[in-house]
Amino acid sequence: MDRQLLHEALKAAGVPAGLYEIAGRPRPDVPRSETWLYLEEEAGQWVVGVQERGVRTVLERFPDEDHACRGLYARLTDKGPPQSPLTPEETTELLFDSETIQHRAREQLAQALNTTRRQPHDDPHDDPHHNH
Repeated sequence: MDRQLLHEALKAAGVPAGLYEIAGRPRPDVPRSETWLYLEEEAGQWVVGVQERGVRTVLERFPDEDHACRGLYARLTDKGPPQSPLTPEETTELLFDSETIQHRAREQLAQALNTTRRQPHDDPHDDPHHNH
């Protein structure tokens, strides 16, 4: 997979363009969250990292573009653990309080990114169910 195919695959998977940045691809004119994942070449290696409030942190290094693209795709499409249902009170609060919605979304994103930082992703080439 290369960066063009990655971009197309993420779009097809419905991943919002504001959640990632791919080196060499034009930046979409969409609102960005305070935190997003990025893919770039750095010192002869490909890296997937997170940019949080202007600070870039490498999450994983890859020997080539293909593995890096697959790594970023896996991180952005991983559904994570199932969400617990909201209580009726939480539902009412979220429906009428946009600040609460934004705060909860930021907390969930931070939690997901922290989980992602702790989990090394397997090589997609080793997955017999993965289509190449």
